[in-house]
Amino acid sequence: MHPDPQTPMLESRIRSLPLLHRGKVRDTYAVGEDRLLIVTTDRISAFDVVMDEPIPGKGAVLNAMSNFWFALLADLGPNHLLDIAPESVVRPEERDQVAGRAVVARRLIPLPVEAVVRGYLIGSGWNDYCDSGAVCGIALPAGLQQAQQLPEPIFTPAHKAPVGEHDENISFAQVCERIGAPLAERMRDFSLQLYRRATEHAAARGIIIADTKFEFGLDHDGTLRLMDEVLTPDSSRFWPADQYRTGISPPSFDKQFLRDWLQTQPWSKTPPPPALPREIVEKTAARYREALDRLTGELA
Repeated sequence: MHPDPQTPMLESRIRSLPLLHRGKVRDTYAVGEDRLLIVTTDRISAFDVVMDEPIPGKGAVLNAMSNFWFALLADLGPNHLLDIAPESVVRPEERDQVAGRAVVARRLIPLPVEAVVRGYLIGSGWNDYCDSGAVCGIALPAGLQQAQQLPEPIFTPAHKAPVGEHDENISFAQVCERIGAPLAERMRDFSLQLYRRATEHAAARGIIIADTKFEFGLDHDGTLRLMDEVLTPDSSRFWPADQYRTGISPPSFDKQFLRDWLQTQPWSKTPPPPALPREIVEKTAARYREALDRLTGELA
């Protein structure tokens, strides 16, 4: 079962709490000094540009999927979630804005690095490989094809860019320079553990997780915690295993479908974005729902 799509939401309008930030998808509010209310809207972005049309039900799907993975992976390390109902921190008339699409979390100090793990050669990793034979400074065997599985998963971090700008792939040495080697090593090892566990779960349900990105933050005790979203169609590439082959960008359960359509449009990948046809909106929503159903459903 997937969440009730509710009324599509481009922006939340919580008046009872201070708004801290509107990201590409999430609106974040302060709950006192040490907690956050994170509302997942139905916004969708591609090429770092937020589209004008919402994807119905997307926020609820992302919220449900992240919560599923946070629970499944909790034994590998701590995360930012608190056991507080979002409806309890807003006014009664605002509860419909958070129901099924929000969480209350610890307020952390975010690390300025996207923790990307790749198990397959696709996207910017494929582009880097074609240019240099390496990804984020990691040399790879010659002759690999697009979408080919790598000999083992690799940690390929990216500099976290402001909204509207492109993230930049960086080397592990650069991460060490920015946050220190001990913390960089903890983040890398934690990320690879999370990816390996998740790929095992997904493979049993006929889904390949080609790559994903994690975000981490530090709490007041210096504990490294997993935060933001985890293994959603926005942060990951999900491929149906029965349709996978190399040499192409495989069909996917994520927003690659939207990216591929946008690539066919006369658009410079800067605002304003082209209007999304109803068919693209509906098919994108369907892919998100199917990913949730397949990944979180019980095995037959």
